[in-house]
Amino acid sequence: MQTDQQAAIADQYGVLIGGTERDASSGETIDVFDPATGNQLTSVAAATEGDVNEAVDVAQDGFETWSGYTPAKRCRILNDVGRAIRDEKERLARIETLENGKPLSEARGQIERAARHFEYYGGLADKIEGESIPLDDDHVDYTIREPLGVTGHIVPWNVPAYLFARSVAPALAAGNAAVVKPAEETPIGALELSKALHENGVPEVAVNVVPGEGDPAGATLSGHPDIGTITFTGSTVTGRAVGKAAIDNLTEPHLELGGKSPLVVYEDGDLDVAVEETIKGIFSTNTGQVCSASSRVLVHDDVSDAYVDKLVAAVEELTIGPGVDDHDVGPLASASHMEKVAKYFDIGREEVGEPMTGGHVLDRDGYYVEPTVFADVPQDARILQEEVFGPVLTVSMFADEAEAIRRSNDVDYGLVAGVITTDMGKAHRFARDVDAGQIYVNEWFAGGNETPFGGFKDSGIGRENGTQAIHNYTQIKNVCLDISN
Repeated sequence: MQTDQQAAIADQYGVLIGGTERDASSGETIDVFDPATGNQLTSVAAATEGDVNEAVDVAQDGFETWSGYTPAKRCRILNDVGRAIRDEKERLARIETLENGKPLSEARGQIERAARHFEYYGGLADKIEGESIPLDDDHVDYTIREPLGVTGHIVPWNVPAYLFARSVAPALAAGNAAVVKPAEETPIGALELSKALHENGVPEVAVNVVPGEGDPAGATLSGHPDIGTITFTGSTVTGRAVGKAAIDNLTEPHLELGGKSPLVVYEDGDLDVAVEETIKGIFSTNTGQVCSASSRVLVHDDVSDAYVDKLVAAVEELTIGPGVDDHDVGPLASASHMEKVAKYFDIGREEVGEPMTGGHVLDRDGYYVEPTVFADVPQDARILQEEVFGPVLTVSMFADEAEAIRRSNDVDYGLVAGVITTDMGKAHRFARDVDAGQIYVNEWFAGGNETPFGGFKDSGIGRENGTQAIHNYTQIKNVCLDISN
């Protein structure tokens, strides 16, 4: 029997194809667990290759229907969806906390951002315009932006509701239909959000959800010949496989992948701000399970001791516990991920020595680890170079601006970077010289839904958010007319 905390979650979920929720064709299911306790929450159908193929076929019909709506009608519907999500914020946030583990206040913020995406792209649905190109007096030339048809969306487990909305909303705004493969650890939010779409005017055939394992469900979707584009958020290793499968069909992939993002603290920066933004960037936001986490700090030699002292004191005051109780730090999302993070504790001890704080798995039910800080970490250390995807921070020192830039760039990733300084000349030089898709100045996670997001190097291909995302889900047609006669 479900507890009051679990009351927002059904006993079982299926694939959602054409508005009908049913068992997978194989009858197989995947168990979904509460990271805070390790107890099973529910089970979900494990979509097969045949289920994914059926969803794509149905979505092709959905595309014909949805793209036939006027842009103004799509605009109104997507705005209605945004309002409906906001009205259901408490229920949807509780679902996200129960299946992912994050603090409830953070989950509320992510549901709010999901609602905002549908509002934002609802507002753009009737503003997807082409251009007039001047040639000569005998010709009229113009472009049209057309939808791609059926778009595929592979959504990760760390921010499931927001990342569902981040790609599905612009795809729908542009007139496409969608097939969504949520992560097997967190499938519930995608199913519930899709039902909200259907209940508020999006045709049931236009948004379909196929929960399941990466193989076969994700692999079938990313390599499907009838997909106009595939959007994937997740690890670089899996992203490469998704991208290769898409390219084999000459389908353009959009890949938002890993990060190992630096926060540089200059000697003139406010150390209290630096500590606050560090805590937010690596510990108190989804327990460090975000690709844009501030997972490594570079601090100037002159202030390094003071910064580390302040940081360790602040980390040791963080509370750790179930997300539904809104602690500062929640559990990791799964037992397997906890094991991965724990291995990095061992790697860090071998490379650097004992952490300044943390470095242990907690002896309690659920998937809890301590927020952990390793100091004086060399540039070639694995814990500095590799994405841990958890509450593990490396702190390194630098002597001057040139070294700070060099060390910031000396990793395979280039997703985001941040700087703490009162010298705007330094801030602008940092933004100019650091290889990252987004730069934060004196505030980690600055910006929002409206700002383009994506990375350089191994951090991916393409940009999400803002007006740029509409380009991911449209193709350009050029029309040229001879008007000489």
